[in-house]
Formats: sequence, C-alpha cells, structure tokens
Amino acid sequence: MRTLEGIVRPYAWGSRTAIASLRGLPVPSPHPEAELWFGAHPAGPAACVAPIGAAGVDLLHAIDADPVGALGISTVASFGERLPFLLKILAADEPLSLQAHPSPEQARDGFERENRAGLPIDSPVRNYRDPWHKPELIVALTEFDALAGFREPTETVDLLRALQVPDLDPYLGMLAGQPDSEGLRALFTTWLTLPEAILASLVPAVLAGAVDLLAAGGRWGPELQTVCELGEAYPLDPGVLASLLLNRVRLQPGEGLYLPAGNLHAYLRGSGVEIMANSDNVLRGGLTPKHIDVGELLRVLDFTPVPTTELTPAIRTVGAERIYLTAAPEFRLSRVELDGTGLRHASSISFDMPGPQILAVLNGSVEIRAGVGEPMAIRAGQAGWLGDDDPDVVVRATSSRAVLFRALVPQRPAT
Repeated sequence: MRTLEGIVRPYAWGSRTAIASLRGLPVPSPHPEAELWFGAHPAGPAACVAPIGAAGVDLLHAIDADPVGALGISTVASFGERLPFLLKILAADEPLSLQAHPSPEQARDGFERENRAGLPIDSPVRNYRDPWHKPELIVALTEFDALAGFREPTETVDLLRALQVPDLDPYLGMLAGQPDSEGLRALFTTWLTLPEAILASLVPAVLAGAVDLLAAGGRWGPELQTVCELGEAYPLDPGVLASLLLNRVRLQPGEGLYLPAGNLHAYLRGSGVEIMANSDNVLRGGLTPKHIDVGELLRVLDFTPVPTTELTPAIRTVGAERIYLTAAPEFRLSRVELDGTGLRHASSISFDMPGPQILAVLNGSVEIRAGVGEPMAIRAGQAGWLGDDDPDVVVRATSSRAVLFRALVPQRPAT
C-alpha cells in the first residue's frame, strides 16, 4: 500500500487550470497540463511518496521488485509482469489528434513487423511501440466533447447536402451511392489522400458552407461548430473533412465513452478520468503535426457505422460504487462518493477484491486502512496503490465529501 503522486504530461492541447486546481497548486500553471498519469507506464510511472522510505521509488520499479506480490498470480498469468492498465486525468482545452488503436492481433503483428524492419522504438515514424492493444474508457468530470465512431451514412449524406457546397458534390455522390461501411471507407480514403492543391480549395469551401448553415440554425449546430473550430486550428488538414463523418458526442459529468479497437475518435474539449490498456500504440488520421501512416490506419479502422449508444458503457451501482462495465480484460473503472458526515452517503467503503488497484482521489480526502496497520492519508490530486498482497482495506472519507475513482484488473481464473 503506497501513496502515489501522478506524473504531469505537458502536451500543448492541455489546460492551464484543471490539473493544477485538482492538485491544489497555483493557477494558471506555467505550461499547459494535459494529463496526470497514475500508473506504471515506462514513459511516466507515478512516484511513490509514502510509506516512509518509499521516496525516490516509482511504481514501475516497486512492481518490478515483486511482480507476483504486487499484481497477483492471475494478472501475471494473463498479462505478464506488468500493470496492464494506465489511469489518467485528462484535461483538454484544444482538440487532440484524430486517431484509432489496433486490435491485439494487429498490435502484435505491427510490432513484430517494425522490429524486423529495424525501426527504433522511439522513431517518430514508428506506429507500434509495443505489442499490446489499447481499448480505452473516458468518464467525464466536466462537460466533455468528442468525435467517436462513424455516423450512420444516410445521416451524413443529409449533412453534406445541407452544406450546399458544389465542390462537395463528387464526394457526396460516393456516399449517397453506397451508404454503408464500404462507402465510408471509400470516401474517408479519398479525403485523406487528396492532393494539397485540392484541399486548398475544398476545405475553405466546406468551412464557408458550414458558417452559412450554422447561421441559418437547424439540427447540425454542434457538428458545424466543430468543423469550423477544427478548420481554424488545422487549415487544409484532411482531418477537418473527416470530422464530418463522425458522431459528435457531448458527455455530462459522470457519463462515459468506451472506445474499442478500430474506433476513429478525437477528444475535443473537457476534463475526464481516462483508463486504458497499458499501451502506446496510436494510428493518427489528422489534426496533428505528428506522423500519419494512411495505409496502416486504413488497415486498423473499423468503418462499421456505430450509434453512440453502443459506445456508452453500462453502469452497475453497488452501494457507494458506480461501476462502468466494458469488454476490456485489462481494466475496470468505478466512481465512489463518500460523505464524511454520514448524512447523505456512506462515510466508508470496504474493498476486498484481489489484484492490483489504484484509487485516485478527485475531491476531498480519504484515509485508507489495511487490516490493523497504520492508515494512509490521500488528498485530492493523489492516488493510493493497493497491491495483490495487501490485506482487505477500508477507505474512509476525512472530508465532508470525497470522490475517488477505483481502477483494477477484473479477476479471471489463471491459465
């Protein structure tokens, strides 16, 4: 059992207020703070600051010192001697890149293929930095906007027609003539491979049509606002056009979005708790200056239209715990709210599931007690680490209201 300090990732799209406020630090922060990592990823393992004597140790090395004790036999048997999930606080003030993640088979094949080609792991043109897939779940802390999954093609045809942009007519005809996944594949591929000279006229024409339609009002307001914002941030990027094919999603606090392999998506704005398989494999499709491999992206993408309801995780409530259910074998995430006064909610909760767990406190403060040992205090912006070899624990609120997110590995029989 240890107290963790997360590692801040200062990506340009991050917020100067959200993560600093969570950690009780001055705002605005000196630089954008995009993500706060609580995990054992080699690129940024969380620091262990308690118990006494743990200073200078990070979670990656703590696990490496005793993998079975930290992770448990079942986790090691399924995922090897590594924590299979990464828990983050994400705070976006600007859009992230348009991206997708591979399936387990695609990740293994791609990693081995690039190894055989002699590409260094840190090469900027490498697609696969490890052999793992990367399903992910985001749960909103604030109102959270995203693009996720291909919209039903007939609805997209309606949107493209409503824009009344003559330059779009040939592309509109591609999808109207084949309003299915193959039509989406053909149109998306065409847009991503357009010559820059054509993009230089097509993208501004689409933006002008979006401005006019937005002024007229109607059902496409959020989609039109998004394409205008993306066009301003990424002039002449084909990802601006591709955004017209995707579902525009707005999550309210507490709502979740689960993104399996092959789902094309982009987070636009907002703060949330994100959990994913512990991987760094990203195939980008636009809205970024980073490496884009169109051919590999097309091999990974799933062009099956998907309603946003299918990306919304089911929720099971057990006492003070609100569990987000997904198909990911590497992780399970839940939200726990405790009331230190005991008037509205329970003031404490017991956790007895084996395996590794991380408890990230987002509001207030808690005390974690394992067995008859000394309690460990965790405040907002910190997390607690529970290894498989820790005894059953009790978490008690030490403030009038405490909110924490619990990440763990769903337990399955060892193989």
